This record gives sequence, structure tokens and C-alpha cells, in this order.
Amino acid sequence: MRILTFISFCALQIILFTFATLAQSADSIALNTSSEDLLLKEAKIQSDRDSTAQAELLKAIADIRAQAALAKEEPTMDSRARKSDSLKRASLLSKINKLKSTTPGYPVMLYQDTLFSIYTRIGSFDAKDRAAAISQKIYQLFDAPNFDPELLTVVENEESYDIVYNGQNIIISVGLLDALWVNKSSSELAESYISKIKESVVKQREAHSFLNLAKRIGLAALVLLLMIGMVLLINRFFRFVASKISMGKERLLSARRMRKLKIIKAEHIEQALLRVNAILHIIILLLSIYLTLPLLFSIFPETESWTDMLLGWILNPLKIVLLSVIDYLPNLFRVAVIFFIFKYLVKFTRYVFHELQRGNIHLNGFHSDWALPTFNILRFVLYAFMLVLIFPYLPGSSSPAFQGVTVFIGILVSLGSSNAIANVVAGLVITYMRPFQIGDRVKIGEAVGDVLEKSMLVTRIKTIKNEEITVPNSMVLSSTTVNYSNQAKKENPGLIVHYSVTIGYDVPWQKVYDLLIEAASVTVHIEQQPEPFVLQTNLNDNNISYTINAYTKQPSKQAVIYSNLLENIQEVFHREQIELLSPSYHVMNRK
Repeated sequence: MRILTFISFCALQIILFTFATLAQSADSIALNTSSEDLLLKEAKIQSDRDSTAQAELLKAIADIRAQAALAKEEPTMDSRARKSDSLKRASLLSKINKLKSTTPGYPVMLYQDTLFSIYTRIGSFDAKDRAAAISQKIYQLFDAPNFDPELLTVVENEESYDIVYNGQNIIISVGLLDALWVNKSSSELAESYISKIKESVVKQREAHSFLNLAKRIGLAALVLLLMIGMVLLINRFFRFVASKISMGKERLLSARRMRKLKIIKAEHIEQALLRVNAILHIIILLLSIYLTLPLLFSIFPETESWTDMLLGWILNPLKIVLLSVIDYLPNLFRVAVIFFIFKYLVKFTRYVFHELQRGNIHLNGFHSDWALPTFNILRFVLYAFMLVLIFPYLPGSSSPAFQGVTVFIGILVSLGSSNAIANVVAGLVITYMRPFQIGDRVKIGEAVGDVLEKSMLVTRIKTIKNEEITVPNSMVLSSTTVNYSNQAKKENPGLIVHYSVTIGYDVPWQKVYDLLIEAASVTVHIEQQPEPFVLQTNLNDNNISYTINAYTKQPSKQAVIYSNLLENIQEVFHREQIELLSPSYHVMNRK
């Protein structure tokens, strides 16, 4: 009976264990409940047989209930933990994304080789201290006499992964913040770090081996020898050029003569060319030595970083200039188009006004002598408008420095050229007023002479004494101008030359008229038509004033005309024995 009871109990335990396992794996409370009911029924059957088996059965039922309760609570606890972890990770990622734009990375280096950068802190060690400490430990690996890269391993801890050498020397600890910073898991980041450390240490140990050092020293010696040879070759070449310049100076000079006039001496050309040769010699020599240094520094790992720095000092400015030129090409094309448009527009304008000046083109109310000054004004306006269009496309035109310089130049021009501008404006007014032309005999102020030049600033006249007088246009405009030549042109009768004499009351005025007209008729450069005529200008106390008037087409020869007129007056009155009473006259020198 006892044996049967024990066998029944064992079978019951197996059944209970099976149902408990199914209940735990399926995570079903209903199944657990049905298992309990089944067990209770079986327990009732066996309760009458063995009280001890019943007690053990109740204990098993309690265990099943406890396991079912745990199975019910575990999913809720796991989901809460996962939710908490995800919220914490999202918060850290948000903070890291804000810090990435402002937080610098500190490199972990072995000689000039940058392995990776550290951005986060651990405990009291900030990123800079961590990078320095890691670099120092990597240098210790490099200096280890028997370094074995296989001894570098990754050890997992509760919150980080450690890279350990030989099981005890911790090189770096990779935490959650380090992994989040580069968007990797801690294990992936640790594996990438350990591969970089192995590769860099092995590479640098090989590079600093005695054999490689000997090779580098030999290569550096070869580079130095080549540099010395290149310097000697450059010196020899420029000495050869200098000797050729000295020997061929006369031949160089003969090609720079204008007809039979020597412009400069041979020694001057020789000195200038020798100076240029010396400057080029120095520039090429220094440039050759400078470009050899990066090659020399690139041989040794310790100085390899200097290579990029030295090359950068030359290549970076050249690169900037080249990129600036390339970027400026569209604007340069616009400037070229605008320039050529205005260039040919000015050529067309010049052609039109030259034809106006020659008389091939006629415009009502437009005089031919206006053509050249009008063209100059229009050309200035066109070029000014061209500069206005080109200015925005000039390099640096929008910079404050460029604008400040242009404002400064404008102020200087406006302050220093007020008189010049007044003369230019007066010149324009005189041009279109046409008070005189080139070659006219004029009187401007106290100066009398022929007009030699009429420019935008001044007017030059030549007196009968061969004196050249320069009169500012502003003075010409503000003073009285007498033009003696204007009425002497073909369509006009001519300039009237006149002279006054006094004759007594005892001489008939008709006889005086005849004598004065006779004297004028035989005077040189006097026109016979219209005829000379006499006017009585004053009845004085003791005599009568007579004025002889005659026409001439030679206003520039007034001095000769007046001198000959006076001679003829004296002659005719002396012939008739008529006394000239207190004559008022002046003599002008013969031209």
C-alpha cells in the first residue's frame, strides 16, 4: 500500500511540474487555474490515503500560484524598465545634439596620427583631460618592449566597456555618452577604438624602427644634395644671363632708338636689366628652397605635419586667388560685354561728330565748331555711365573699405577742383556761346591778340608783341570780350577802323572830308567798297573833331593799318598846308 501511495505521489509530482512549466511558458493565468483545479481533485482522491502526501501537494499548489503571480507581473515590470530606459536615452540624445554645435573634440594622438576625438567627460575628468590621459597610455603601449596587439581586449562592465591591455591596464573606458555622441552602441564604439589603437601603434612602431630611420636619413641626405645641386644650377644660370646682358647692351640699345635720337643710355638699360635679373634670381632661389623643405619634412613622421603647413602657406593663397578668379568669371564676362558695347558706341559717336565737323553731315542750328567739344562731353557722359554699370561687378565694390576710399577720393576731388570745375563750366558756356573762334583777333580784359587755343579750362591768346597769355575760362566769361574778326568774314562788310583829328574852323569841312577819305583810300588793307566815310564828332572851342572810318577785312593787321593811315593823313594835310590841331592819336607797333 505504501509503495502504491509513493508511486502515485511521484506521478502526481511529475504531472504538477509539467503543468507548472506549461503555465510559466504560456504566461496564462487561466491554464494555471485549471491546473490547480485538477490538482485539487487529485488531492481529494489521495487525501484519504495519505495525509503526508496531501500536505506536500498543498505546498506545491502554493508554489504554482506564486510562479503564476510572478509570471503575471514580469511583463509589466519589463515594459516599465524599457520605457524608462528609452526616455532616459531620448533625453541624453537631445542634450548631446544641443552640445555638438558648441563642444570641441579633443584628439587622441600618437605622434602626428589622430586616432579619434573625445567629446564627453567621465566623473571629474573632462574631455581634454581624458584625451591627454588616453594619449599617454597609448604612448606607453608604443614604448612597450614586447607589444602584442592581441593582448588588447574589450571588457564589458555594468555601464561601460573597457579597452584593456594584458588584462589589467585600462586604456580607455567607453560609456553610454561616448556612444550616443557618435550614434553608435557602446560595444561598436569600443571595437572601433581598439582597432584604431592597434593599427596606429603597429604602424608607428614600424615607422620608428631602426631600419626605417636609417632609410629616412639617407633619403633626407639625398634631398639635401639635390637641393644644393639645384641652387648651384640656378646661380650659374642667372650669372650666365647677367653676362649676356652686359655683353649685349649696345645691341639692346640699338633696338630702342627713335630715328637718330638716343632715348636712354646703354648703361641705364644694363643696370635695369641686371637689377631685374638679380630680383628674379633671389625670388626663384628662395622659392626653390622653400618648396624643398616640405619634401624634407615629409620624410620623418615627427615633422610630417609641417609639410601641409608649409605648403598651405603658398597653396592656400593661390587656391583662394584661383577660386576667386573662377567665381568672378561671370561678373568679368558682364564687365567685358558692357565695356565693348560702350567702346563701339563711342566709336560710332566719334564718327558722327567728325562728319559734322567736316560738314558731311548737317544739322539745323548745330555749328561745325561745336562737334568736337560736344563729342568730348558725350564721351565723358558715356564713360561715366559705363563706370556706373560696371561698378557693382568690380571685386570688392560692396566692401566698406572700397566704399570708404571712393568717398574719400570724391571729397578730395570736390574740395580741390572747385576752380577747375568752374573753368570747365565756363568753357562749355563759351563753346556754345561762340564769342570767338581759333585765329580770331580779340580783346579779353586788357589783353589783345589772336586766339591760339580754346580748351575746356583756359583760352590762350597771342598778342602783337608775340606774348602768349593764358586766360582762365571763368575770367573770360566774367569779363568783356571784343571780337575784331567776327565782322571781317566774307558775309559781312568788314571791321571799321577809325581815327579822329581836329581841324580849325577856317578850313571848310567839305575839304576836310575829301582829304580824310583820300588818306583812307590809299591805306593798305582798306576796302574800297563800302567806301570810307567821315563823321563830325565834336565842335570844340577852337576846332572841329573829325573821325575817318574805313572798312577792312584784315582785323589782325590793325597795327599796320593804323600806322599807314596816320602817315597818309599827315601827308595829305601837309600837302594842302592845313594844320592838324592837337591831334589825339596812338601808334601800334607793326606786326
